[in-house]
Amino acid sequence: MSSISTATAGWLALRAPADDAARSAELAQRLGRILRRSPAPIVMHDLGAGTGSMTRWLAPRLPGPQRWVLRDGDAGILQHVDLAPAVDATGAPILSEVVVEDLAELPADAFHGASAVTASALLDVVTGEEAERIVRACLSAGAPALFSLSVTGEVRLRPSDDEVVESAIARAFNDHQRRDADGRRMLGPDAVGVVADLFRDAGWNVRTAATPWRLGRQHSALVGEWLDGWVDAAVEQRPELAPAAEDFRRRGRSQLTAGRLRVDVAHQDLLTWPR
Repeated sequence: MSSISTATAGWLALRAPADDAARSAELAQRLGRILRRSPAPIVMHDLGAGTGSMTRWLAPRLPGPQRWVLRDGDAGILQHVDLAPAVDATGAPILSEVVVEDLAELPADAFHGASAVTASALLDVVTGEEAERIVRACLSAGAPALFSLSVTGEVRLRPSDDEVVESAIARAFNDHQRRDADGRRMLGPDAVGVVADLFRDAGWNVRTAATPWRLGRQHSALVGEWLDGWVDAAVEQRPELAPAAEDFRRRGRSQLTAGRLRVDVAHQDLLTWPR
């Protein structure tokens, strides 16, 4: 993997409110309780950090003082990191640094000295080998990990005027998420199950929580971008779907313009820690 780019800064900003509403506050609180037993300062490593949205959301839910290491393979996206609003549970600012790093070369000692590891919207775009590297590094450091917003493949649009086409697009999209891209077969919707099993096999505690996007009229820009990406990926995977998928997109766009389209996109958060 030559880069761990999570997306463009514009896309990350567009999805940030929906992400923040979806993430599991319960799992974050549990992590906070675990970290109260850690020596100060709390040292957090954020994988595929992007512009720092996970750091901004999670830092106020954890004890301080805190130092964050934001790791991403995309040096360009790290130029847009904004941690000015990030404070710990006491309201104190956090310290931070950035690391440009290829996830495929993540060393086993990458998280040495870390109190915990986090990532957001990352697991579904890594390969099985990369997932094993992440797990190995967490195990080596004995660092709890909170992986947020991994897609699970379930999508629901309302109103749905063609469930047959909608189901076909969903299946094709999920196959696209698992595709072999430039020699990398991504985990896609299987990611949470694969990573959870790796930690369970190592004897660690594992907890998961459903964290769906629930998108309505107030998210119209995000829904429009998501719908285009969902349909485009499905058609790329199964070109024969193009005529029906384009009709489906057109009707969805019409519903969106009328303020009627609602979309639920399933995700899961995963928290794991040593026994």
